[in-house]
Amino acid sequence: MAKRKKNVNEMSFLDHLEDLRWHLVRICIAIVLCGFAAFIFKGFIFDVIILGPKDMSFPTYRWLCAVSQFIGIEDATFCGESFPFRIQSRTLAGQFSAHLWTSVYAGFIVAFPYVLYQLWAFISPGMHENERKHSRGFIIVSSLLFFLGVLFGYYIVTPLSINFLGTYSVSQQVHNDFDLSSYIGLVRSTVIASGLIFELPIIIYFLTKVGLVTPEFLKKYRKHALVIVLILSAIITPPDIASQIIVAIPILILYQASIYISRFVVKREAKKKKETKIKEHV
Repeated sequence: MAKRKKNVNEMSFLDHLEDLRWHLVRICIAIVLCGFAAFIFKGFIFDVIILGPKDMSFPTYRWLCAVSQFIGIEDATFCGESFPFRIQSRTLAGQFSAHLWTSVYAGFIVAFPYVLYQLWAFISPGMHENERKHSRGFIIVSSLLFFLGVLFGYYIVTPLSINFLGTYSVSQQVHNDFDLSSYIGLVRSTVIASGLIFELPIIIYFLTKVGLVTPEFLKKYRKHALVIVLILSAIITPPDIASQIIVAIPILILYQASIYISRFVVKREAKKKKETKIKEHV
């Protein structure tokens, strides 16, 4: 007969660790399975997705080329036929290692909703029923924001970075031959970082719930946040103003949305406290 799961209030510290261990095991299994599928479809993952931004026919370059021509910029680097660089592997196990680790990261991205579900399954038993009720859309909203961030990183930040760094030259005598791990590292870090940055509203929601953040705090330090966003944009993008602004705009929009979310949470918590006091007096 299967052993019934203990009530969260009856569980000891070791019981909680055991429960967390099984959730982490399920997360690892999901990532490995999704990563195995990515490993099998090597051609699609590398030729179409990973190496896609290296091709000047990539949709972002076509769109930026059309915009450049519309505003009268004739020598735009987005309108070339090919990039002046090659990608090479200079170590014996370089391509296999890139294949393996790319599959793992792809597995994490694909399995992200399930990862959130397992983390939520571990946390939610310790929450009140009304808190679980109001947080039912957590996995859907968080996954949607993460995938929007991944798409933003892949279609906006990555092409801008490759276009700038791939065409940058200090001398005509120096030819660009980028290592495979360097190229994949740029794509991987940009995409995952963008996906996690887009989780800002969710993070603010929970920080407000536990009382660590208030809308007044967010509004007070809005200017400081702007500086941090610009610094962050400079880190994950090439060092040109246009790219930094393109990346900074959605992050600032997310920050403003986080202020509204924080205000909504504070008002709802105040309303709940008021209703509780009314019930106590009745």
